[in-house]
Amino acid sequence: MIRIKSFILVVAIAVLCLLSSSCGQKQGGDAAAEKAPIADGVYTADFKTDGSMFHVNEAHHGKGVLTVKDGKMTIHITMPSKNTVNLFRGTAEEAQKDGAKLIEPTVDTVTYEDGTTEEVYGFDIPVPYLDKEFDCALVGTKGKWYDHKVSVSNPVLKVEDGEYTCAVTLTGGSGKASIESPAKITVKDGVMTATVVWSSKHYENMTVNGVEYKPVNTEGNSTFEIPVTLDADMNISALTTAMSEPHTIEYILHFDGSTLQKAN
Repeated sequence: MIRIKSFILVVAIAVLCLLSSSCGQKQGGDAAAEKAPIADGVYTADFKTDGSMFHVNEAHHGKGVLTVKDGKMTIHITMPSKNTVNLFRGTAEEAQKDGAKLIEPTVDTVTYEDGTTEEVYGFDIPVPYLDKEFDCALVGTKGKWYDHKVSVSNPVLKVEDGEYTCAVTLTGGSGKASIESPAKITVKDGVMTATVVWSSKHYENMTVNGVEYKPVNTEGNSTFEIPVTLDADMNISALTTAMSEPHTIEYILHFDGSTLQKAN
């Protein structure tokens, strides 16, 4: 009888341990991290929260720097001030338990549109997955913890200024047209522009995100310089005069970020 009672007690403790979010949990128990759905690299990404008091510094326009290494994701966000002294990826309750690993601040310098600068705090937050909310608690200078929900989305590969090449595909239309691949990519002041060379000399304009672009050449196949986003289907239209009368045709461009490399 004693052995049976001891066995029942052990089972009960094991069940309680599994149900408890604090059992063996140091980082925050909102959900297990997924393997990153994007390749290792450095990206800019949207960082959204559920509260007006917890947000990215206005100089960074709601974005952070997402680093992916060995399939694990971390986003660095720059705060508006030094009023938040610690973060925790999890709930406020979990953050106050023994052994909780708090996220310590970095000191970031921001430059505002009027040219003034300021030192504020920044934080490196582990990201369990993209496009879904997860728990992230914070504590201010008064020592009170607050619960928040945050999400990270729309990662865009961050590259240094310079010239690159990148594989690109074109779909849509009749299937007869094509563009040169790899395409030349130019990055200047963080803005990415592609040189698109068509298989025909008869394209007179391209429209991207509602903006019309004209050819940059007068001889040879029609060539355009347009802004691009890597790893996303870009819906564009192009006016061709190759038919009996001008036609605007819808296409999809896709620039494969995994093929981006420095130009020789």
